[in-house]
Amino acid sequence: MQFEELEIPDVKLIFPKKFGDERGFFSETYNLEAFAKAGIDPQFVQDNHSLSSNVGVLRGLHFQCPPFAQDKLVRVIRGRILDVAVDIRAKSKTFGKWVSTEISAEDWNQIFIPAGFAHGFVTLEPNTEVNYKVSAPYAPESERAIMWNDPDLGIDWPFDENQVTLSAKDEKAMSFASYRENPVF
Repeated sequence: MQFEELEIPDVKLIFPKKFGDERGFFSETYNLEAFAKAGIDPQFVQDNHSLSSNVGVLRGLHFQCPPFAQDKLVRVIRGRILDVAVDIRAKSKTFGKWVSTEISAEDWNQIFIPAGFAHGFVTLEPNTEVNYKVSAPYAPESERAIMWNDPDLGIDWPFDENQVTLSAKDEKAMSFASYRENPVF
């Protein structure tokens, strides 16, 4: 397994090895020891799986407040996404900065996003399936979202407002300025 730091070093891109033969392939997508050696050591407690039928489905920018803050390990089983992580840790030198990378079934890569980051992705292919592990269970009372297109963040998404599909909840997400007034990390 290969681990690479992104521009914000706490966010890591991961390339699991894939072994193929005439039967198909085998891949170890998570290994506690290998991840710990790379400085990633959350205890994952839940796996989530989403299907987005259309291109331009945008989910995020989501996070859960402590004590239900979540580390996430995200991979794409089918299709392709642009994945974005925004540092929302008020005392971090990269507070308010973001990183993005393409995650795809074809590239067989994944991304680790630690707690203290708002996370989102947009689908780049139809019928994209995303699978991700989280280190805390879903806690609706702790769930928050920051606007995906907040001008203070300036995220370089590949679509504009009239080309994305959002949930009703994501349409009502808070601004980054509102989060900055009362940060939870």
